[in-house]
Amino acid sequence: MSFKNISRSTPKDDFPFLPITKREMTARGWDGIDFLLITGDAYVDHPTFGHAVVGRLLESLGYRVGIVPQPKWRSADDFARLGRPRLAALVTAGNLDSMLSNYSSIGKRRRRDAYSPDGEPGLRPDRATIVYCNRIRELWKDVPLIIGGLEASLRRIAHYDYWSDSVRRSILADSRADILAYGMAETSLEQIAARLAAGEDISMIRDVPGTCWKTHDISSAPGSLELPSFDDVRGNKKAFAEAFRVFYEEQNFADGRVLMQDNGPWIVAQNPPSLPLSPDEMDRVYGFPYARMPHPSYGGKEIPAFKEVSFSLTSHRGCFGECAFCAIASHQGRVIQPRSRESIVREAKILTDMPGFKGYIHDVGGPTANFRNPQCEKATVLGPCRGKSCLFPKPCGSLETSHKDYMELLRAVRALPGVRKVFVRSGIRYDYLLADPQWEAFLKELCAWHVSGQLKIAPEHISSGTLRRMRKPAGGATRRFIEAYRKINKKIGKDQFIVPYFMSGHPGCNLQDALDLALFIKDSSLRPEQVQEFTPTPGTIASCMYHAEIDPLTGETVHVPKDAEEKRMQRALLQYWLPKNRQTVLMALRKMGRSDLIGGSKKCLIK
Repeated sequence: MSFKNISRSTPKDDFPFLPITKREMTARGWDGIDFLLITGDAYVDHPTFGHAVVGRLLESLGYRVGIVPQPKWRSADDFARLGRPRLAALVTAGNLDSMLSNYSSIGKRRRRDAYSPDGEPGLRPDRATIVYCNRIRELWKDVPLIIGGLEASLRRIAHYDYWSDSVRRSILADSRADILAYGMAETSLEQIAARLAAGEDISMIRDVPGTCWKTHDISSAPGSLELPSFDDVRGNKKAFAEAFRVFYEEQNFADGRVLMQDNGPWIVAQNPPSLPLSPDEMDRVYGFPYARMPHPSYGGKEIPAFKEVSFSLTSHRGCFGECAFCAIASHQGRVIQPRSRESIVREAKILTDMPGFKGYIHDVGGPTANFRNPQCEKATVLGPCRGKSCLFPKPCGSLETSHKDYMELLRAVRALPGVRKVFVRSGIRYDYLLADPQWEAFLKELCAWHVSGQLKIAPEHISSGTLRRMRKPAGGATRRFIEAYRKINKKIGKDQFIVPYFMSGHPGCNLQDALDLALFIKDSSLRPEQVQEFTPTPGTIASCMYHAEIDPLTGETVHVPKDAEEKRMQRALLQYWLPKNRQTVLMALRKMGRSDLIGGSKKCLIK
């Protein structure tokens, strides 16, 4: 990626935001824009918000970019406020899938949207990408239309949609867009923008890595691999699982093949992923002149999601953990893309001068905080291994496990003038930590300097059968880490706790598995404040298992807890001590014939 710095649209110092109104556009001396960016999130000019990254990237390349955040979608008027874009309209539902943002795991409409002013719900529509694209098409039939962001990225082939309990077509076929840029998309967008600016018709842009495009000709991509069609996967769960397996295994920038899938009105083609960004390219992205604040039009209203990250630092992208329920592998990819230490320290210095900074850096991390290094030299050149995992069922012998660089990064940030504390809150993958021969030294320094009284970990479960479907380490690693964490804190004289995240209702989990976890929680003296109920989201292995009741990577049949009563009992068991769960726990124990766990003895879960 070239990232040529040829900007002709640098913001004025007194108003460091991209324009969202005609007045702001005119103040820059513009009579129009090159790209119109529609987003389902409030406009926060910060590098953890996708619209800000895309806007600043295009700005750095010399294009004029206008943003319409959370448009009023019941008419097309709001979409036209900046006028017709010269090159293209870009659409994203925001940092979350709009259905996940709007609804809970039991289908209730959420009362809070973390990406809206003051958390106000209802400012983005259901299936926001499709709704926004329809409004754009009402205004301009022939404007090139490009979709991206998490919602589009994870719905790029025929997929299971939990909220309608149905298999839906690729979002590219349903949205009337021309191109879908999946993943983080900086490289893809740079190439597309350059070709549109050179006068190329968008229908001819079919070879950009990290994109999906449409055709009526199945033979238009020689050497491609054809997936089972939408009609096939909609009616046949084995075909659905097979399509997902191929889709998942071809996510490799080095040797992935073009995938073709007939989605009814269109055949959707997916090109292999873009190359991972180099450290220099990552530094460039995070070095754009972000205002690091919500747009002033919100009048000081709080954007909850921004509050969480306003004084945090992203150290890398990507995750090789490959948890079955997580979408990161299909979105950011399995190869770690780190920033340089110098870039992160520069950003930390910027934070120390920001209004409201009180000396605390809330986090230095990424999808998993301690995945600072690429997993191995091979992965950066040839991509992730096909059919193999770096950590499951045990750490690969070629895995780079040293935490030295991450430790030195934390030291450099905490040494800055004005920085009182640097915390790690994005989660530690402890099986990876324990694979480091020097793990005790890192854990001791972490506990001494970077834990704010509580350390978040995500064991998710303890049952071997459930962990296998989750693609997580065996429970022995959890027990070993908890014991080591408590021992080290006692040794250094700190009273610090572990905050574990557990999940109920995951494919492969039955009532006995939930009971095993409840007993582990009791024996370990843990009290999880929150239990996550599994919610199928597009693009994950677990969601494929939920729908097909087949593990797509092994072909094995999987028990899926879909019955409402079983799901309720599993969840209640993981917080058996809460009065509100008493009757449900009693019901579960009696159903399993475990009345011996009801009573006054120490072994009992409930009196």
